[in-house]
Amino acid sequence: MSQSAKKARMQVAGALSKQIASRRGWAKPVSADATLLSDKALQRAGFPDPSLIFRWQEIAGPETARVAQPVRCRKGPEGTVLTLKCEPSASVFLQHETRSLLDRLNAFLGHGAISRIRIVPGALRPARDVASHPFPKPAPGQKRETGAQLENALDRLEKLRKSTPKGA
Repeated sequence: MSQSAKKARMQVAGALSKQIASRRGWAKPVSADATLLSDKALQRAGFPDPSLIFRWQEIAGPETARVAQPVRCRKGPEGTVLTLKCEPSASVFLQHETRSLLDRLNAFLGHGAISRIRIVPGALRPARDVASHPFPKPAPGQKRETGAQLENALDRLEKLRKSTPKGA
C-alpha cells in the first residue's frame, strides 16, 4: 500500500470520528443557542453589537430606557443611524437628550459608531416582570403545605421505609 493511500484513509477515518462525536447528543447549555440565535436576529436588524440591546438601560440611563427602545441600526451615506421607538409624549424629551445619548452610545460602541439618532413615536411593549421565585403561585383556594405538614409527611415516609424489608 502506498503512503498516500494510507494517509487518505486516515483522513477519512478522522473525519468520520469527528462526525460521530458531534452526533452523540450531549446536553449543551441553552444559553449558548439562545445567544447565537439572538445575535443573528440582532445582526439582521443592523445592530453592530448585540450588547447594545441587552445593556440598553445601562447605556441610555433609566429615564431614557423607560420611554425609548432601540429598534434598528442602519448604515447610510452620512453614517450609522440608530432608530429609537419612543412613547409619543416623550419625543420632545428625547430630542433634547439626543446629544448626550449620542455621546453615551459612542462611548460604549466606539468613537463615531453612531452618527445620528432617528426618533419614531409608537407604543412600547411593557417590560415583563420576572418572577423572583421559580415555583408558581398556588391557585386560588389551593393551600400550600406548611412546615408542620411537611414534617409529618417526612415522619410517615421514615416509618414506611423502616417497616419495609430491604429486599422488597
